[in-house]
Formats: sequence, C-alpha cells, structure tokens
Amino acid sequence: MKTLLMEQTAREICSRLRGSGHIAYFAGGCVRDMVRGCAPKDIDIVTDARPEQVQKIFLRTHAVGAHFGVIIVVENEFQFEVATFRSDDAYLDGRRPATVHFSSPEEDAQRRDFTVNGMFFDPENNTVIDFVGGRADLEAKLIRAIGQPAQRFSEDRLRLLRAVRFATTLDFQIEQKTWDALVANAPAITQISAERIRDELVRIFLSPHRLRGWDLLDASGLLRAIIPEIESMKGCAQPPQFHPEGDVFQHTRLMLELLPEKVSLPLVFSVLLHDVAKPPTASVDETGRIRFNAHDRVGAEMTEQIMERLRFSRAEIDATVEMVRQHMVFKDVPRMRVAKLKRFMARPTFEEELELHRVDCASSHAMLDNYDFLVRKKEEFANQPIIPPPLVTGDDLVALGMKPGPKFGEILEAVETRQLEGTLKSREEALDWLKHEYSVES
Repeated sequence: MKTLLMEQTAREICSRLRGSGHIAYFAGGCVRDMVRGCAPKDIDIVTDARPEQVQKIFLRTHAVGAHFGVIIVVENEFQFEVATFRSDDAYLDGRRPATVHFSSPEEDAQRRDFTVNGMFFDPENNTVIDFVGGRADLEAKLIRAIGQPAQRFSEDRLRLLRAVRFATTLDFQIEQKTWDALVANAPAITQISAERIRDELVRIFLSPHRLRGWDLLDASGLLRAIIPEIESMKGCAQPPQFHPEGDVFQHTRLMLELLPEKVSLPLVFSVLLHDVAKPPTASVDETGRIRFNAHDRVGAEMTEQIMERLRFSRAEIDATVEMVRQHMVFKDVPRMRVAKLKRFMARPTFEEELELHRVDCASSHAMLDNYDFLVRKKEEFANQPIIPPPLVTGDDLVALGMKPGPKFGEILEAVETRQLEGTLKSREEALDWLKHEYSVES
C-alpha cells in the first residue's frame, strides 16, 4: 500500500512539472526495478526544470543539492529527489564533478554509472526511455558501465563497490570490459570515505547472494584493499582433523555459504571476522599441532579496530565484538554448571552466537553436539525466564543488618546462582540461607 501511494505521489509530481511546461521522468534504480517487475524502494525524478523553478512549483522543498541540480520535494510525507538533467565536468576528487551543466535527457543518461541504472520512465505514457541499452543488459543479466568503464570509475570510486553490489543483489554478471576496469582500479577504493564503503559492504553481505559478493570482492582486489586482515587468512593452515575444509579463508567462505538468507549485521560480520586473528596467533606446539592461542580475544580486538575504521555504529561494533570474543566458549557448554550456562544463554547476543557456532561447526568438523545440547537446553528453559526476578535485593541485606559495600554484589550473585540451580526456590528460603551462611540475626 505504501509503495502504491509513493508511486502515485511521484506521478502527481511529474504531472505538476509537466503542467508547468517541463519534461519529467522517473530515473535510475526505480526504473530498473519496475522493468524487472519489482516494487521500487524509492523513486527519483528528473526534469528539465531548473532547481529554482522546482522550488516555485512545490511548497515543501529542501535545496540539499541545488549546486548539482537536486531539490528534495516533500509530498504526502514522502521525500523525492527531483534533479535537473545535467552533464558533468571533470571529477577532481573521485566523487563529485567540479561543475555541472544543465542539459538534455540524452546527456544526463550518459553521465550515469551502469546501463541498468541509466533508463528513464515516462509516467504519462507508461513507457521506458532507454538511451544506453539498459533494457537489453537487464535481460542479459549484465552490469555494464555506461561509456568508458575506467572513466566512470574515476569519476566516483564508489562505483567500484556499487558494481559488485548490483552484481550481488541482482545475481548478475559483470560485463568483461567493466570487470577489467574494476580490477585495474580496485586499489583506489580507499580514496572513498569509510562510511560510503561501509554502506556498500553492508548491502553486499546482507544480501542472500552474499557468497557471490565475497567472491567478487576477493577476485577484484576490493576486499584486500578494504580489509587486508582478511587477505591474511589465505594460506593460513588449520589442524586437518578439525578443519578438513582447508585454510582459514576457505573456512570463512563456507560459513557464509551456510548462513540463512536473512541475517543481521552483527551475525554476518562476526562470521567474516571471527577467525581474523588466526594468522597473527598461529603457532605449532611440540607435538606438531597447529595452535591459535587466544585468537578469540585477539580477534575481538581486531574486529573492533576494523569496524571502527569502517565507521560502524557503537552498538553494531559491541555486538559483533562480543560474538567474536565468545565464539570459543561454546566448546565448554556441556561442562558448565547450570547457573553459568543460564547466564551465558541469557546474554543479548546468544541467539546469534548460536547460529555462528552452528555454521562454524558445519563448515569444519561437522560435530554439532554442543549446538544440539544448547537447543535442548533452550527448550528446557523455555517455560520460565532464563534469569528470573531476584529472590532478594540489597534492601533485604540491609534489613538483615548487613553493612552496604562491594561484598553485596558477591552475596546477591551467590543467591542468584543457587536460584538458577534450583536449590533456592523462594524468598523465604533465600533469607534463611543468608541468615545461616552469613551468621546474621533475624
């Protein structure tokens, strides 16, 4: 319903522009999606109206990119980018043109990135206007740069990643000349801001076709340029009795393949980075066995550094780092006391850590005993809160005559441990235990 209202509103905007004597089309990704029979996520509009003319026609506008001919028009609580047809001068910073010239639809199409994104749609006649062969490339499932690929990539280095992202999310091939230029220019991706790189990586790895994205990032050299720590996984041997699949890089790739279609950001990035510290921690003990001592702790530190470098949010970093830090604890769960196990399972990242553990095992030794054990425990603990409300509080300790201090935390934890293990079931039992254990008078 929201998509229909958005499209109807966009059509009304175009109608009002035409009523003022201007050309108005839909442009870019929304046209690509409409031709494919998919609902567009947003709709951009192009016109021969100048920015100041657009602002006179519509009441609610924001001149966020007026220098580049872009005005935001707000209608029915939707925001639409309304851009004037333009051609661009030289790009001096690998991102923006030095100056722009307002131009024609044909010239505007030629400055865009890929043919599948270079089509227009005329909402008055319901026709696709294609000056760049985008429709044919959509049918052929090809990502092809418009004009000279090297020039398109030099204009905006982010297009290097966007090519991979579109090939991933659409499950398309990258046309050979476009691919050759991409590979040749891949090291230049570091000229782009970390935030823009991060956003493209997230779109690639949240896609159900993320394995294809991984392979394209690797083969192009983009992955090496953006996260060189992952490149070090190649050739990092692992104990064959536990990792018959091969080196750390291959292991990580297999884990990506085993993830479900829909994943969260912390889960997929914890898969990418959970073993990032194996190369720097690798050693061989006196028996000849390969060891990666403390790779979970070191990996958590490296994960934090990498994600901070890419400007992830604090919440995303903290969740991913916790998952990397805890991923080796799963080997110990059958031997945990009930209280420790419940606390481990009550942490907010546990559910995703369990999936990380599943694909970690399934991609290597295939032993899922601990995973199955935890699934059974989840069912066993499901009938009540895994961490129930406390039987006693600090106020109860004060009422018993105890002096407030650091020891209160230890005492309350001791009560909780017995509550979790089922030896204390009520407030009365807890108070009696406290009186006996700490020799306090009632």
